[in-house]
Amino acid sequence: MPSQLNNPLHGITLEQIVTELQAHYGWEYMGYEINIRCFTHDPSIKSSLKFLRRTPWARSKVEALYLSMLEKRH
Repeated sequence: MPSQLNNPLHGITLEQIVTELQAHYGWEYMGYEINIRCFTHDPSIKSSLKFLRRTPWARSKVEALYLSMLEKRH
């Protein structure tokens, strides 16, 4: 699909996004940037994925944070 060629999220799973963000920033910073309980209270990849998969607004914020992290790396 040509429309996906410039999409940096294409082919990346939500689990990869959360895992990379957690490794780069840590739960505390992620909870500061996006104030959701799955980042601030007993955080885990599993609980975060469960919440983000059924909460589109939160998933959008996580994806935006991931894209911001990618931009800062380059």
